[in-house]
Amino acid sequence: MKPLQITLLALAVAAAFPAAAQSNADILKELEALKAKVNELEGKLKAQEEKKPEWGMTPDQARELNRVTVKTEAMEDSRDAGGLKLLKISGYADPTYIYNRNQNRAGFQFLNTVADDGYNYDNSYFGAVSLDFQKETDSGTKWRLTLVPNRGTDSVIGNGGVVHEASVSIPLTDLQTRLIAGHIPDWSGYEYLQPTLNKLITHNLLFDFTLPTAYTGAGLEITSGKWIVKGVVANMNASKNGAGEKAPVIAYRVDYAKGEFQGFGFAGVHGKAANYVNDTPYTAVNLFEADAYFIRGDWTVQGQASFGGQKQAAITADPDTDAYRNSQWWGLSALAAYKFTPRLEGVARLDYLNNKKNGGGLLGYGSDGRNGVGPAPDGDPNVGANRTALSLGMSYAFDMNTTFKAEYRIDRANLPVFEYVKDGSFRKTNSLFGASVVVAF
Repeated sequence: MKPLQITLLALAVAAAFPAAAQSNADILKELEALKAKVNELEGKLKAQEEKKPEWGMTPDQARELNRVTVKTEAMEDSRDAGGLKLLKISGYADPTYIYNRNQNRAGFQFLNTVADDGYNYDNSYFGAVSLDFQKETDSGTKWRLTLVPNRGTDSVIGNGGVVHEASVSIPLTDLQTRLIAGHIPDWSGYEYLQPTLNKLITHNLLFDFTLPTAYTGAGLEITSGKWIVKGVVANMNASKNGAGEKAPVIAYRVDYAKGEFQGFGFAGVHGKAANYVNDTPYTAVNLFEADAYFIRGDWTVQGQASFGGQKQAAITADPDTDAYRNSQWWGLSALAAYKFTPRLEGVARLDYLNNKKNGGGLLGYGSDGRNGVGPAPDGDPNVGANRTALSLGMSYAFDMNTTFKAEYRIDRANLPVFEYVKDGSFRKTNSLFGASVVVAF
C-alpha cells in the first residue's frame, strides 16, 4: 500500500496548487476521477487478498483443509451426541498354564468358574478376560464398569455374575473431594489384582488369604497434595445383607507419595462380615495392613505387613466348652524385581503367614489341604500351620500389548497340611509352575 499512498499524496499536492488557468469545476472533476481510481485499486487489492491461499498452501490444499475441518467438527458433534466423549475402553486376556505337584494336575486355565473350584492360590484371578469401560462427564463425574466373566470379584463372592467393578465417583465441593459408591474391588496391599499390573502370575499369601474381595457401599475419596484418603461404609464380600443383618463394615485406605520413586499406604476393615468357617452368619472382623514401594530405574521393591482376625472363626472349638473361638493371623510379604533389559524382568517374592492360634483359620478359610490351612490331620488340633511361599519368575514384554510370564513357586508349612492327592497323604511342601501370556489393549 505504500506506493499507492505516495501517489495519492503527490496527486493531492498537485491538486492543492492548480494551474491558474484551471477552474474550480475542473479541479473537482479531477478529484472525483482520482477518488474513483483509488476505490477501484483498493477493490482489486482486497479481492486479490481474499483469493490468496493459506500460508504455504495451494488453493486446492486450502480447500482440502477446509473440508477436513468441517468433517472433524461433524465427527466431534457425532461423538458427543453418542456419549463417547471422554470414554475409555480397555481390556486384557491371560490364558494360563498351571502345574500343581500335590494336586496331580497340569493344564491350561482360562475362563474357568470360581463356583466349580473355589478361590485358591493356584486358581485365583489369572486365566481371565476383561473388558473395562471408563467414562467421565464434563462435570467431572467418573463412571466405571469392568466385566470379567467367571473370574471377577462378583463371582468370587458367590454371585456368579460377570461384574468385577461397577462404581461411580462424583465431585462434591471440587474435583479432589468425591463421593464414591457401587461395587468396588478391595484396595489393600501392594499387589494389584489385574495380571497387567501384577508382576507374577500368582498372588502373595496375604493377598489370597487375609484380604477382602470387594465392597458394596458408599463413601468419600479426598486428594490433598501427596495424600489420597478414601473410605466406605459397605457390605464386605456381599452385594446384599441377609435377613436380620444390619451392621456394615468401615473400610478405608490412605496413600502417600513421598516422592517420584517411593511411597507408602495402609488400609483397614472393621465391622461385621460373613463367617464361612462356623455356623454363625456374621461376626466381627478386624483387618489392618501397611505397604510401601520403591521404584527407580531397573529396580522395584515392595513390601507389606498384615494383621487380622475374625470373631468365632477359628477352625478348632474350645476343648473344654466346645464354644467357637476367634481366628487370628499376621503375615509379611516382600517382592523385588530387576529389569535385565528394558523388556526382560526378573522377579522374586517371599511370603510368611503366621496362623497357628486356635487351630488356625483365615479370612473365609477353615481346614484346607489344597491351600495348606489348619492343623495337621494327625497333629494337635489347637495348633494351625504357619505358611511360607517363595516365588521366582520372569516376564518378557514382547511388544506394547503382549507380555509373557513364567513362575516357579514353592509353598511350605511347618506342619504336614498339603494333601498329596495320589495317595491321600499330607506333606509339608508343594510346588507349582505357571506360564501365561497377557494381551492387553
